[in-house]
Amino acid sequence: MNKINNHLSYKMEGDRSTSNSDDYYKNVKLVGFVKTDSETLSGYKNDAFQWGSSDSLSSYPPPVYHRENLENNIVPNKVLHNDTTVLPSHPDSVNRCCTRKVLYKRLPILQWLPKYTFKDHGVSDLVAGITVGLTVIPQAIAFANVAGLPPQIGLYSSFMACFVYTVFGSCKDPALGPTAIMAIMTRENIHDMGPEFAILLCFITGIVQLIMGFAQLGFLIDFISGPVSAGFTSAAAIVIATSQLKDLLGINIKSSSFIGFWDQLVIHIKEISIGDGTLGITCMVVLLLLRKMKDIQIGPVEDKEKTTGQRTLSSIIWLISTARNIIVVVFCAVLGYMYKENGNLPFKLSSHVESGLPDFKAPPFESRVGNETYNFVDMASKLGSGILVVPLLSILENISLAKFFADGKTVDATQEMLALGACNLISSFVGSMPISGALSRGAVNNASGVKTPFGGVYTGIIVIIALQFFTPYLVYIPKAALAAVIIAAVVFMVELHVVKPMWRTKKIDLIPAFATFLCSLLIRLEIGIVVGIAINVIILLYTLARPSVHVEKQQSEFGYEYLVITPDRSLVFPSVEYVRAVVSKAGLKQGLSSIPVVMDCRHIQGADFTAAKGIKSLIDDFVRRNQPLVFYNVKPSVISIFQGVRPAEFNYCATEQHLHEMLKGYYFTRMQTLTL
Repeated sequence: MNKINNHLSYKMEGDRSTSNSDDYYKNVKLVGFVKTDSETLSGYKNDAFQWGSSDSLSSYPPPVYHRENLENNIVPNKVLHNDTTVLPSHPDSVNRCCTRKVLYKRLPILQWLPKYTFKDHGVSDLVAGITVGLTVIPQAIAFANVAGLPPQIGLYSSFMACFVYTVFGSCKDPALGPTAIMAIMTRENIHDMGPEFAILLCFITGIVQLIMGFAQLGFLIDFISGPVSAGFTSAAAIVIATSQLKDLLGINIKSSSFIGFWDQLVIHIKEISIGDGTLGITCMVVLLLLRKMKDIQIGPVEDKEKTTGQRTLSSIIWLISTARNIIVVVFCAVLGYMYKENGNLPFKLSSHVESGLPDFKAPPFESRVGNETYNFVDMASKLGSGILVVPLLSILENISLAKFFADGKTVDATQEMLALGACNLISSFVGSMPISGALSRGAVNNASGVKTPFGGVYTGIIVIIALQFFTPYLVYIPKAALAAVIIAAVVFMVELHVVKPMWRTKKIDLIPAFATFLCSLLIRLEIGIVVGIAINVIILLYTLARPSVHVEKQQSEFGYEYLVITPDRSLVFPSVEYVRAVVSKAGLKQGLSSIPVVMDCRHIQGADFTAAKGIKSLIDDFVRRNQPLVFYNVKPSVISIFQGVRPAEFNYCATEQHLHEMLKGYYFTRMQTLTL
């Protein structure tokens, strides 16, 4: 026995006991993967090659086989032969989870941290982190108000995830923390039961996301289509803005529904506070103007052509526009402090914010609300569908954000699910509500020039400093100012711009979009997204059950006619009866029950048992009326499925020449029959 070691580190053995080279190659066997320090080809050094069982074999160059009858003989155990280590090619022979590649994939920080320098990365991350930190503080307080929670819960939700995502996150731009969607979903699912339910929801969200990540269930996000997502996001934005109108206008309204709120607003319209309304509307106008301020063009369009003064002025304008929330909130807080000191408050101030950092402890698995005590099962039951809907929406929001700023790069959805799950899970130990990546903060992060996920560390530090030293001053922030921050942010989430493209491309997509929008707005947000997904699935199943079948009459060069029928997709049980009816009807009407029918199966990649039974019935129909039926371009796997039900006759061909020979035979047989 002689062994062949090729430069791709595959080990093969062949039999040279015969002088016939063909027999030698017929007996070549693949033994396994070889690790060797030998230099096998000029310029190729093999000592750096590390094989891991978890590595996809497609990432390594395949072995070159020179004979068709190569047999793979897999060695289950490690073999030592002439000081050469042979690793078995069976994928289950070693632990898939203990390789360097998997470690680097699941801990992305190991990839960029060794190359991290303050000059190339640190400065940009510091600027981006501080900018996002100044953005997240007023947003966190406002989002806590949207969720119906104390202000400190928003801040508790804003720092721990920043540190966790730095270790596990695979993208540099997402700034994890409370978001408008997560806030409104939290409010919808905790039913005003208190912070303990929100913290438990965050814990369960993390657990569910980790399970989805480990189980590779990221495909479930694909069932939330673009129209459904647009309808849900638009409805959520309107619901969020509506919930903030009471603080913007300074009136007391308690209503959990969209219609109920507007009904109460009409009743209490005379109770609108002039001070709150004036401050709120003014803040909202200022925020919108500052948002547009960054679009002001200073000097030439190309940055290289600008002078130093123009670049400096552009940077100052951009910074003011980006930090507009903190500027407005700080100004209003100073205004609130001055009015309170003078004893004449024309507007309402925020509630007390607990100072200091939260304790690191397990989330509450028991809660007492009023005179009733809820255990873990009771609390989970009270959260209802939120324990599944909230994790899904959190993943969808974060992955959409990561893809938006990916610049064409592939986003590892599984790793993002694991990272997001870890962030929610660990954040629940510091009293957080469910979190995700916010598009607004992601845009700030990206525009600030963030280089790595380490920018989140600086954001987390900014929030910790605010919690430790500045919480006593947060009580002076007017509620109307926080409401204006939220409304000015969510108003741009209403996706009216997608209606025209959907109308131009595929009008049926408007059905799930508007159904999701209306159900989310008028009933409940989670009901809306479930309805949208259900309608999408129904449309998907209908298109699956009613494939397009092209029927065309053709004439050969010999003059005989035949029908070509081409289904546009695979045959599965919902569609087989429809395809059978179309083919049979075409054979009767257009084929006059005598012209040969050719079923072009080029698009049929697979079939199931029900489809095979339907094809058998179709063949029986054609046999009974003595009309030829030929299957053309059939995949070998489909042939075996069709033959498995033993049809009366199964005529198929793979080439056009063979097809015309068969049709020619049918034609002459028919002519002879007519002559007799």
